[in-house]
Amino acid sequence: MQSANSIGVKISLLSRGLAVAILSSPFWTGPARALAREPLPEISLIDLQKILASKKFVDLTHDFAPGIPHWSGFPDEQRQTIYWYERQPGMIGDGFFAEIFTHVGQWGTHVDPPAHFHKGLRTVDQIELKEMILPLVCIDVHQECVKNADYTLTFERVRKWETDHGKIPPGAFVAMRTDWSKRWPDAEKMANKDGKGVAHYPGWSLPALKYLYEECKITASGHETTDTDPGSATTKDDYSLEAYILRTNHYQIELLYES
Repeated sequence: MQSANSIGVKISLLSRGLAVAILSSPFWTGPARALAREPLPEISLIDLQKILASKKFVDLTHDFAPGIPHWSGFPDEQRQTIYWYERQPGMIGDGFFAEIFTHVGQWGTHVDPPAHFHKGLRTVDQIELKEMILPLVCIDVHQECVKNADYTLTFERVRKWETDHGKIPPGAFVAMRTDWSKRWPDAEKMANKDGKGVAHYPGWSLPALKYLYEECKITASGHETTDTDPGSATTKDDYSLEAYILRTNHYQIELLYES
C-alpha cells in the first residue's frame, strides 16, 4: 500500500456479485500533483487494460471462514456441502462440488453501505461502479498504534500527510493503515480487551472524517479494524463515527488486510 506503481484491489462477495477496486493514483506524491492540473491523453480501454495488467496487484481482503473476527452481535458463518463429486450420504446430489454459505452481509472484508445505519439511504446495489474505482490514499499510522492501541486518526495527522504527499484529491478512497490486520484471525487479539472488558483498538476521529468527507470530498474510507470508532467507544456501544460516514450517503470498507 506504499507504492504508486501498485494497484490495491478489494474484492468482496456482496449483493449481486459487486466487486470493489481501489486503485493507486498519480496523486500519491508531491511532484505528481502537477499531473492533476494537466489534461491526460485519451487512451483506449484496451491500452488501459494493458497498463493495469502490467502493474502489481495487492489483495486487501481476508478469506471468509467460520470463526473469523466479527461484530459480537452477529452469528458465526455456517457452511454446508450439498453436492460432492461422488455419491455421499446426506448430499442433495453428486457429480460436482457445491456449498451453501450463510453469513451476514458485514462479514470479513466488507462494504458498509449508507443503508446499514440509515433507513432510506443507499444499499450496496445502489452504489455505482464508478464509485468503486478510486485513487487510493493510505495514511500510515501503524507506528503510532504500536505505542498507543487507543490511537485515533486526528485532523492534524491528516494535514501532515498532505504536507508530506500533497493534497488529498476529490473522490479518493482514504485507508488508515494501523497493521491491526496482522492480528487476524485471532478475535481476542483483534478486540484487545483489558481485564474490565474494555476493547482497545484504533479508530478515526470526527474532525478528521469531517475534513476528509466535507472539505476534501473523498468518496469512501476504510480501515483494518472491525469498527470505524475506536474500541474504547464501541465498548460503550458508541458507533457515532460510523453513523456519521454513512449518514453522508457514502460507504466505507471494514476489515481491510494490510499485506
